[in-house]
Amino acid sequence: MNSSNFDPSTILNRILDKAADNLRIAKILVQLGLDPDNITYDAIFNRLLEIFLANITIANICALIGATFFVATLLTRTMVPLRVSNMISNVFFMAFGALASDIKTFLLSLLLLPINAIRLRQMLNLVKKARSAARGQTSMEWLKPFMTQRKYRQGEILCKKGDVANEMFLTVSGKLLVTEFGIELPPGSPVGELGFLTPSNLRTATVECTEAAQVLTITYERLLELYFQNPQFGYYFLVLTSQRLLQNVARAERTIEQNKMEIARLERIIEQQTTKQ
Repeated sequence: MNSSNFDPSTILNRILDKAADNLRIAKILVQLGLDPDNITYDAIFNRLLEIFLANITIANICALIGATFFVATLLTRTMVPLRVSNMISNVFFMAFGALASDIKTFLLSLLLLPINAIRLRQMLNLVKKARSAARGQTSMEWLKPFMTQRKYRQGEILCKKGDVANEMFLTVSGKLLVTEFGIELPPGSPVGELGFLTPSNLRTATVECTEAAQVLTITYERLLELYFQNPQFGYYFLVLTSQRLLQNVARAERTIEQNKMEIARLERIIEQQTTKQ
């Protein structure tokens, strides 16, 4: 068998000839300005290059850049770079819509731009306030934009020890009492944040409303979304939660030390009474 039959260029030319014999393909070639009876790869390449160069306009360049940044948003894993890429894409699509007189593209991009800007600002503020909290301010009020409001009456149980935990609370008003420890929670106190990190997700204490209270809630699913959308927020949330855990440990150590001192005092009293007798 002749080796020339396996020449790649010969095979490709045969494929082109067969394609040109198809009426539909031949019609497309005519619309592109090509001769179906004299079709080559060089002719196709040169014609496509002519079409590309003829359509290079500022509007189309803006559309191409906007599309590139839009694809980048689909490949971005974290929220802040995604919002930035989306905003850049919106700006270039707005420019395309204005230059090409495409009012639909312009209005859609104009609507999306402030939405992305607001969400970006919220996320940056979240990271900024989480960073400040990690440096010593233990308030979690920076989560408020992502939380929903809930009201409780006096005597209602906010959460019960041993129950499955699926949300975190932030006190706004009213009085809450941790019954196991006799600790009253002032407004601005978080409740249930440690359950987010524990493997069992069980409540470690019972919290009761000693008077009508208003709280903000956020589910662990939403908190997990924020955690993974922005690695910085995730890191500072871990630091903040660790600080609160260490505060609880320190409180427990103080309680144990006070109990030891009380026991020692009682032992001295008993010893003195025994000595007198």
